[in-house]
Amino acid sequence: MSLQIGVIGAGECSAKDYKIAYEVGREIANAGAVLVCGGLGGIMEGACKGTKKNKGVTVGILPGDSKKDANPYVDISIVTSLSHARNNLVVRSSDVIIAIKGGYGTLSEIAIALKIGKKVIGIDTWDVSEEIIQATDAKDAVRKVLAVAKKKGL
Repeated sequence: MSLQIGVIGAGECSAKDYKIAYEVGREIANAGAVLVCGGLGGIMEGACKGTKKNKGVTVGILPGDSKKDANPYVDISIVTSLSHARNNLVVRSSDVIIAIKGGYGTLSEIAIALKIGKKVIGIDTWDVSEEIIQATDAKDAVRKVLAVAKKKGL
């Protein structure tokens, strides 16, 4: 079974943060892992694009009621009609989380992950817990994810 790496972050972001998300997606594909995200724009789209362009697989867990809401780089759309409650599904469907910047939705996903004992790797994201493992860039983040996964036997 493939390692499933969640990427969380804002639905709208700067070009710089989109590029970081793209690079994270590329590294996820290169690691042979599956990307799990909320399936919309911004950080989620950047990560999906990076994964897809590097022959990886992307899963978007959508807040609405239509597959058409997914960004164009989502391979598998999961329609939930749950709005922000779908954040729980994103976290629980991921083995490890990478948080890139983000707003309150990202903060809620970080909180869920920490509450249930999932590791969070952060790139310039919320600094709310010493449990968040800080990364300097995309390669560092995915390297840390793989180290966590190996330690957990994933």
